Amino acid sequence: MAAFVDGENESSYPHDDLFAVLGPPEKVDVWREDADIAAYLQELSSYQVPRLSQEPERLAEEKALVLEQTRELAFENYKTFIQTAQCSRDIFKEFGMVESKLDSMQEKLPEFAKKCQLFSQESQLITARWRQMSQMLSKHPQLLEVLELAQLMETCVRNGYYDEALELAAYVRRLEKKHASTPLITSIAGEVRESQQLMLNQLLHQLRSTIQLPACLKVIGYLRRMDCFSESELRVKFLQARGAWFQGVLSNIPNKDAYTHLSRVVEACRVHLFDIVTQYRAIFSDDDPLLGLSTRDSQDPGPSVFYSWITSRVSQFMRILETDLARDLGGRMDSVLSQCMYFGLSFSRVGADFRPLLAHRFQVAIGRRSAHMVQEATVRFEKMMESFTLVTLPSLGPAAMLMSTITTEEGIEPPLSLLEFEPLSQYCNGVLSAFNEVRLCSCLAIARQLSSSLETSLQTVVGVICRFQLAEESGLTEKEGETFSRFCAAFAHDLVPFLDRCLGVLFPRAEMAKMLGVTTAQVAKMENMGHLNCDMIIEPMKHLVSDFEEDFSVPASVDTDEADDLSKSSAEGTKMVEESTGQEQKVPGDLEVAAAKEIVNIPKEPTVVEKSTVSEGSTMAEKLMAAEESTVAEGLTALAEPTVTEEPTVAEEPTVDQRMQVTTGTGTDVS
Repeated sequence: MAAFVDGENESSYPHDDLFAVLGPPEKVDVWREDADIAAYLQELSSYQVPRLSQEPERLAEEKALVLEQTRELAFENYKTFIQTAQCSRDIFKEFGMVESKLDSMQEKLPEFAKKCQLFSQESQLITARWRQMSQMLSKHPQLLEVLELAQLMETCVRNGYYDEALELAAYVRRLEKKHASTPLITSIAGEVRESQQLMLNQLLHQLRSTIQLPACLKVIGYLRRMDCFSESELRVKFLQARGAWFQGVLSNIPNKDAYTHLSRVVEACRVHLFDIVTQYRAIFSDDDPLLGLSTRDSQDPGPSVFYSWITSRVSQFMRILETDLARDLGGRMDSVLSQCMYFGLSFSRVGADFRPLLAHRFQVAIGRRSAHMVQEATVRFEKMMESFTLVTLPSLGPAAMLMSTITTEEGIEPPLSLLEFEPLSQYCNGVLSAFNEVRLCSCLAIARQLSSSLETSLQTVVGVICRFQLAEESGLTEKEGETFSRFCAAFAHDLVPFLDRCLGVLFPRAEMAKMLGVTTAQVAKMENMGHLNCDMIIEPMKHLVSDFEEDFSVPASVDTDEADDLSKSSAEGTKMVEESTGQEQKVPGDLEVAAAKEIVNIPKEPTVVEKSTVSEGSTMAEKLMAAEESTVAEGLTALAEPTVTEEPTVAEEPTVDQRMQVTTGTGTDVS
């Protein structure tokens, strides 16, 4: 039967897998991989049926035997098993801790890797730095020289060693260009540039100080080597710096006295401006100011810069001149004119002759000054007439006050009839003071202005005399009436014609006719053109003037009392107030007549006359003593008191004619 079964199995399952028959599908794969199971199944396949049927029993016995042996083994080695279990638990716990620590370590490993990488980088930097320090130590002398470049540059600049400083600056520029990426070289180059700026400031400061041409050439040479400015900018900087220094020179001149200030300004401008122009022409030799602008390159701004600067300086001088001319020059207008003309003449050598610009300014100043002095004389006459009385009129007392610059040439002599009346003599003195101040620089252009102002003044005087007559007419005695008639006659017949002749000497008709291109007759017909309309002036007071002429001479037999009064009047006259010339004292009542030699003979050069001394008093006494033996007109000979003029402060001034002639055209020329 077993055989049948075997045969049937072999025939029924010839291809079936034994493992698939014996066990579930999930264990088949495991059994196939186990070598013991495969060997055991192979062995079972080789058993006969009887043996195969006994196999379960044998397996049961073997199992029981194994169990028994296991029990015995467990009994004999239970302590070992317990220890093994304990060790297993401990190992399990340790493995758990190890696992947790491994997890923690695994989490920290990336950060640790970063730290290691950072440490590696820092180590590399430290290593590179150490190598640099080692190399720096080996190159210490050369590095020390480079590090001291900035300090050496500053030392050279502060001590004025500009050549060495420029060489150092050039070396540093080359070094910076070669090692532009090196911070140390960049830092040193920056410090050197600061020292260069200090050097530039020092050089410009030298140009703003008193500097001679050789030093000026060196400074400009340094500036050119520094290459901070273009050629045009360098010219502008030079002119700006020298202009600032020149402005400081002008600001240091005292401004208290107008004449002193103007004289020193003219001298400073003439000397210093000419020096600056000389320096400019020597430094910028390609720009010759004497050449015309048309011959130069229109693209070159150099000439325009130079002439603009010259023009600004001349304009500044003109402003100062106008300001000081408006002040009181103390009667030295001719000296100022001479200095200004010489200044303009010296500037003609650099193509900047500004003398034509002076004519109008001096014309205005002279006209304004003369009109002011005439107005002062008018006001003084009005004040004196307020206190003037015919009763207290001293007998020929004012004759002692007649001290003037009168000569007998040309028939121009102050009328002696004015000596009897102090208001008329004072008024005449005031007008003649204006003439004396104008005479050395009288331009024909102010003839109409001066004539008009004088005519207006005389008309005012006539009005004052008429008002005086109306106020005093009712109370005048016969003697006072005769005295007042002589007063009016002296004004109408002597003073007005005399002032008219003085105007004719100041402004000769022949010269005026020549300048205007007309005849002298036509000039005479022109109103207020160097002459007065005498008839119109005295018209309001004709009824006060006597038709007869009276002999004002004093008989020779002057008694002793009158002589004493005459001497006393002379002493009192010499103590009266000073004239406002600022240089000399003049006795009130003096007729400062711009007549005769001082008016007619106008000098070609400013004449320097020393102040009149007190020794002239002795001559006055002698003349007064001679009055006892002759008439007063013969005894009181006019005593010369020269007009004081100071010579120009300019050394070696050429001869300059003081008369300014204004043409009828658009321009003015000063001859």
